[in-house]
Amino acid sequence: MLTVFRRHERACEHRDEGRSYRRCRCTIWVDGTIGGVEIRKSLHIRDWEDAQGLVRRWEDAGQQTTEPIEPEPITLAQAWRSFLADAEARNLQYSTIRKFDLLSRQMQEFATRCGLRFITQIDLAILRAFRAGWKDGPLSSIKKLERLRAFYRFAQESKWVDDALARKLKAPKVSHRPTLPYSREQMLHILSATAGNIESVQGHGKDNAIRLRALVLLLRYSGLRIGDAVGCPVVRLSDGKIRLYTHKTGTHVHCPLPNFVVREITNIPTMSEQYWFWTGNGKLQTAVTDWQGRLHKLFTDAKIRHGHAHRFRDTFAAELLLSGVPIERVAILLGHQSVRITERHYSPWIRERQEQAEADVRRSWVLDPVALLEAKGTPKVHGTLEPVN
Repeated sequence: MLTVFRRHERACEHRDEGRSYRRCRCTIWVDGTIGGVEIRKSLHIRDWEDAQGLVRRWEDAGQQTTEPIEPEPITLAQAWRSFLADAEARNLQYSTIRKFDLLSRQMQEFATRCGLRFITQIDLAILRAFRAGWKDGPLSSIKKLERLRAFYRFAQESKWVDDALARKLKAPKVSHRPTLPYSREQMLHILSATAGNIESVQGHGKDNAIRLRALVLLLRYSGLRIGDAVGCPVVRLSDGKIRLYTHKTGTHVHCPLPNFVVREITNIPTMSEQYWFWTGNGKLQTAVTDWQGRLHKLFTDAKIRHGHAHRFRDTFAAELLLSGVPIERVAILLGHQSVRITERHYSPWIRERQEQAEADVRRSWVLDPVALLEAKGTPKVHGTLEPVN
């Protein structure tokens, strides 16, 4: 009787699971006796079903045969499992992996409805049909398409497909909505509503109301995204500065906070020793969703239309630009990889650009004969201009 098993490679993270673990992609071996001959060798196969099929043929023949087997194409499910495992091994953020996982489930459900199992069965027409069923808006569709392209690049590099088909899907047109920061009056209304909440509740609700006010101030004066703010460890605040992120080179980027913001944050009842706004237990996304719900109620109380957490980040950036801070420095604080990203979202608030444009217009008047004559007080005669003697 023959037994098939995976012989884990040294780098395999499932090596401690033993030979019975099947879900990795290490080479499959066979062990046992057939036709009075003891066998222990590599099958040079990584697919479990292929290995079992080969061994069954040997057992039916009563001996080890040497016929070559045509390896079965990798299934779509296997391809996605390998891709997600690689994403986890690369230490991608949980939110990123979660979006990849959602796309994998959607794609596999679509393939099942179409009666497709293997990744090679999906051609460009089928891929276009899959994309046509997305209910996302244009911007979300672009992001999802980027994730699909990343999956197909991985599949091509793994030699599961000959062509990264997703790169042939054209991205939808996107009309970028203008950034909408909160006005200074709206910020006062929001902070007034947080104070009212603190006064109106008791017990555990009061603690959350105090934390909510601190969270609003942190979002406004640090420019952090809500996920980064909720999951921000206490140790990142030091000497009146909050550490925003760390470059790949290991260099930290800090943002100073006003003294009143530092006082608010350091005096709130923290939810754990490590975090202000998260217990550290469970998924961070769950805590973020809870705080988004509290913010939604706050915006309702403050009578702010279309209020959401990201507008605090927009307010942070717009106020800096209106104060004359160069866009390159704003891009660094926001963590943008390119200044072009900052320009695309915040160009209406770049004071320096506006002032330069106004100066360019004024300079154009110097060579304009109409402007020159009008400036000298030239009288108009029969609808024409004549120089003054």
